[in-house]
Amino acid sequence: MANLKQEISIRRTFGIISHPDAGKTTLTEKLLLFGGAIQVAGAVKSNKIKKSATSDFMDIERQRGISVATSVMAFEYRGKKINILDTPGHKDFAEDTYRTLTAVDSVIVVIDVAKGVEPQTEKLVKVCRMRKTPIIVFINKLDREGKDGFDLLDDLEQKLGLTVTPLSWPIGMGQRFKGVYNRYEKKLNLFSAHGKQTQEETIEFTDLNNPELETHIGEAAAKELREETHLIEEVYPELDLEAYSKGDLSPVFFGSAINNFGVKELLDCFVEIAPTPLPRITEERQVNPEEDKFSGFIFKIHANMDPKHRDRIAFLRICSGTFERNTNYFHVRNNKKIKFSNPTAFMASKKSVVDEAFPGDIVGLYDSGNFKIGDSLTEGEIIHFKGIPSFSPEQFRFVENADPMKSKQLAKGLTQLMDEGVAQLFTKDFNNRKIIGTVGALQFDVIQYRLKHEYGASCNYEPVNLHKACWVECDDPVKFKEFKNRRKRDMAHDKDGKPVFLAESAWVLKSTQENFPEVKFHFQSDF
Repeated sequence: MANLKQEISIRRTFGIISHPDAGKTTLTEKLLLFGGAIQVAGAVKSNKIKKSATSDFMDIERQRGISVATSVMAFEYRGKKINILDTPGHKDFAEDTYRTLTAVDSVIVVIDVAKGVEPQTEKLVKVCRMRKTPIIVFINKLDREGKDGFDLLDDLEQKLGLTVTPLSWPIGMGQRFKGVYNRYEKKLNLFSAHGKQTQEETIEFTDLNNPELETHIGEAAAKELREETHLIEEVYPELDLEAYSKGDLSPVFFGSAINNFGVKELLDCFVEIAPTPLPRITEERQVNPEEDKFSGFIFKIHANMDPKHRDRIAFLRICSGTFERNTNYFHVRNNKKIKFSNPTAFMASKKSVVDEAFPGDIVGLYDSGNFKIGDSLTEGEIIHFKGIPSFSPEQFRFVENADPMKSKQLAKGLTQLMDEGVAQLFTKDFNNRKIIGTVGALQFDVIQYRLKHEYGASCNYEPVNLHKACWVECDDPVKFKEFKNRRKRDMAHDKDGKPVFLAESAWVLKSTQENFPEVKFHFQSDF
């Protein structure tokens, strides 16, 4: 039996978030490269024609070059066990990302040096700040022309509301990019393109006033670097680990992930300062990682990770105690015991069976339909983990079966994809027509594609004019019945059978709320 406290102390579980195209998946690759988890970038899917990133393992992601599903990858580095959750940057998949953020203990935010802070990043960082998640910022693509370093720091403070402390500082950028001065380790890292980052180019430099600086980077750059680091010391706070761990201070690193530059510095600092697995709040109490008894929650379900075997995998974040293979655990919502004969750990699409896992770890459980997102597993205690919502969708389509011979496959495919949280399915009460609701339009293509390729079912969409879907409840059964009768044509239910009001327009929603003050309208399902 491994020592639980020790296992917790070596674990770091974090998510990587950013706007699309800021280089998040590339950064993930390079972290894996340093961790020795892969030998060549893009190698995991290496066919000679096209090397695509390790963590993008669904067909549709490779075709479109975006990350659709959150990938989980684990590797060891400097005696620590690192779990990375790479999240989709595309706004149409924000919901998957929000849920993933419930399963991490800290995040790395990737910013494109040319574009600065973008809207999608603002939304995601807001969620992290709400939960007081510790944040490290990586400013990427320094080998391209971009914004001035100080302007970027202002951007982070104003748009994201972060208090920042730069732990490394760029020497020029784009054409003039010479390297990075690592303030955290007092080292000078000289840049050479093509990612041949070897130890030789890292020079110990405890004192920037040393005249040797000119021989490495030239006179103009040396002068600029001295002035700028002096300014940083005057203006920005020192690194305070307690403030960082409370989410009040964010270290900033500069680099170029594609050239493998500045990534090791980020990783070395991260393994030292990032928090070990943190307590989790449930409706009943706070769960601490050191508790003897196992507990965890499902934050994601992925159907057909291997299309040859109709498998669904439920991703479990372990919150306390030790999870063991072939042990009976209590499924709180279903009120029954289940055991798992082959729980898996991940290396993007490579999987290996685990015998035991500890707080902070993410384990994949083969699932024949027992799990929903947000489910708790324990050794018998009844607890419900909080904060894993479904959001009110913003885009809607009627879904029709395009092949009557395949109606069973379509029903199964829709049920499984909805359980995965890709989108939401509403069934109208008065005519049983099915409506799919999503956060973004791209989801509809993904659903159609996956139904065809994974379930052999075809569907067509028809436009439906809707503004919002709201979950409704009412303490007075008589008033609720009257409401449902009066608004019969707008009523539907979600896949769990909860009543949902489908509002055609903002005006309809507002007037209905005024006409039925006793009814509560909710914009997310975990009200």
